[in-house]
Amino acid sequence: MLFSLGENRFHQMKGVKIMSLLSGIRVLDVSTVIAAPFAAGLMADFGADVIKVEMPEGGDPFRRLGPYHNNEAMRWASMGRNKRCVTLDLRKEKGKELFLSLVAKSDVVIENFRTGTMDKWGLGYETLKKVNPQIIVCHVTGYGQTGPNAKMAGFGTPATAFSGMTYITGHKDRPPVSPSFSLTDYVSGLYAAMSTMMALYSRDVLNGEPQQIDVSLYESIFRMMEIPIADYHKNGIIRERSPKLSGTSSPGGTYETRDHKWVVLVCSTDRTYEYLTKAMNRPDLLTNSLYATMKDRLANDVSLNQIICDWIGMLNYKELKDIVDAAGVPVNLIYSIEDICNDPHYKARNNIVEMDHPTLGTIKMPGVVPVFSATPGEIKWVGPELGAHNTEIYQGLLGLSEQDLQELTSEGVI
Repeated sequence: MLFSLGENRFHQMKGVKIMSLLSGIRVLDVSTVIAAPFAAGLMADFGADVIKVEMPEGGDPFRRLGPYHNNEAMRWASMGRNKRCVTLDLRKEKGKELFLSLVAKSDVVIENFRTGTMDKWGLGYETLKKVNPQIIVCHVTGYGQTGPNAKMAGFGTPATAFSGMTYITGHKDRPPVSPSFSLTDYVSGLYAAMSTMMALYSRDVLNGEPQQIDVSLYESIFRMMEIPIADYHKNGIIRERSPKLSGTSSPGGTYETRDHKWVVLVCSTDRTYEYLTKAMNRPDLLTNSLYATMKDRLANDVSLNQIICDWIGMLNYKELKDIVDAAGVPVNLIYSIEDICNDPHYKARNNIVEMDHPTLGTIKMPGVVPVFSATPGEIKWVGPELGAHNTEIYQGLLGLSEQDLQELTSEGVI
């Protein structure tokens, strides 16, 4: 390990060239779809040794989730990238023993079983600490480790509804709209990765106590609900559904150009609004008392929005884009995935990478972000086959024999 038990090596490493940002950090990824594995994957992108622990039968359900190509699930290639995969049944006594042996050689455990499951299996935090007093455990659940909902099943879409986000998304005259992909899971994964790194910093740099981390799906979204909660507290306003930013800035929204392209425009500051009036060649909109300040524009948002809509509707997208870019007004085409794959900016930033795949030939996936100047992350391999690293981990790391592996396999432990 980079940080040996009870020892702060931060100062010892000054001046030492680190090949990967998280070299020496070992993470046990004992989780399935989606947030917690994503968190572990982010750490793997930057060099952490992530050991993915899966059930011997089937493994992570992500291996079977669509979309498919030639009947093969494609998402695992990205979600499992850079991880070493082992099989292990934690419910069996020998499985628990092997798991604790791995814990003894690791820095972090990331898990997302329903609250209380690890304790039920005899693998609670206190047990893990006995074999490794320095272990950090990150729990990712739908509703957290405490509270009335703690033991409820937690999935991204219901948690999004619980967070308040779904209620304010969509058109007022239509049903609420859930995100069309697992946004809450991925945002929660960011929180889990960030909080794990903070816990490592506290342990190894500040000589703090190792600790548990409690990440819930709904709180990852609710943390962003400053405006609705303040508005309700002070003004008694229940924010309703809106297809655009509502009550915060004006003008802004989704507009259609003459050649039927959909674009988004937003003016979040007075200066940006001034740029827009110049782009439109409408100085009167800047001096008109109805639109002079942000407060005025919010009060008269409907009429101002119609003016903007009419102006954009008279221009083809290329014409509009040239005008607003020159004026410094933030406007962008609403991109499809085809637009993204053909965009030169995405290409220049290496946002899409094409990796070799054992059965699909190659497969494209999102690149590594954020970008570090000295220690960039990398994708070394796509999601491995189930149990691909059993021999490497159990023999190489734990010192088991070939006969041990054969016995564990026949017993269904691995």
